[in-house]
Amino acid sequence: MKRCDSDGMDGRGAWPRATGISRAKAGHLTFRALFFGTPICKPAGGLMSTNSASSPKASIRSQMESYLHVMHALILRDMRTRFGGSHWGYAVVVLWPVIHVFMLVVIYVTRGVPAPIGDSRALFFASGAVPALAFQYISREVMKAVLTNKPLTYYPQVKLFDVIFSRILVEIVTGFLGLLSVTAILICCGIDPIPADPFTAICGYMAAVLLGIGVGTINVSIIAFFPAWIMGYMLFVIVLYITSGVMFLPNFLPDQIYAVLKFNPVVQIIEWVRLGYYPDLHVGVDYIYTLLFGGVCLVIGLLLEKNVIRRIT
Repeated sequence: MKRCDSDGMDGRGAWPRATGISRAKAGHLTFRALFFGTPICKPAGGLMSTNSASSPKASIRSQMESYLHVMHALILRDMRTRFGGSHWGYAVVVLWPVIHVFMLVVIYVTRGVPAPIGDSRALFFASGAVPALAFQYISREVMKAVLTNKPLTYYPQVKLFDVIFSRILVEIVTGFLGLLSVTAILICCGIDPIPADPFTAICGYMAAVLLGIGVGTINVSIIAFFPAWIMGYMLFVIVLYITSGVMFLPNFLPDQIYAVLKFNPVVQIIEWVRLGYYPDLHVGVDYIYTLLFGGVCLVIGLLLEKNVIRRIT
């Protein structure tokens, strides 16, 4: 990107104090640079006085406007550059897990594999695949946030946490759009996707989102030291996906095997969502373990980002 060092910026792209440019204006210029690729130059009309009095409330408002400009730019850039360099490419990102779900459904329906519970095979497989894929895609994309957007942190207004947080927001929106797409397709196929207990099903899906964010945040720190982990994690989530109970009911396995699988939080979130669809399902979800696992992962990941990753980068 172009930088106008002669117009008030130093070599690192930082606004010197002498320019007196407000935080909000700097955030707006950063937005233009990130999203539109325009050069960062000082605004025309001369310098602003650094001695002008400003109230604390105005200062807080200026900082908030600057931060929102940066987050807006990061989110739009993430959506625009993820696939194909256009906003239409973002539709592919949303529909990709949807295609994954229905490919699985079509394979098992055409093979005549009966659902272990309930009358609808499509609903059974979708109720397991949607939370599992939500966890898988969110954790993977959050992990890659710093790798794909690290050059943006050279701007003084963009922090490493902002890059991670913007990716989390994008993935949450993407996941919910994917969920709505699956629901709409099931309705078009004449299948009622409304769970018997909507609150339980929604809470299970939210737990999957929390787990994905927590694990993804820890992975950000891991790949900072071991970049090859990005491939190792992709293989790891495949194992989790196969053993998590998307295509079967783990509680039908021998008790010893089922007890070991219960340590996998993905098993817990799938059973949590399915309890919303099949209240008579004889499973016991450890809600505290599942939420603590996701929450502790998130806290550890944020602490590592603040105290370790931010220093070495």
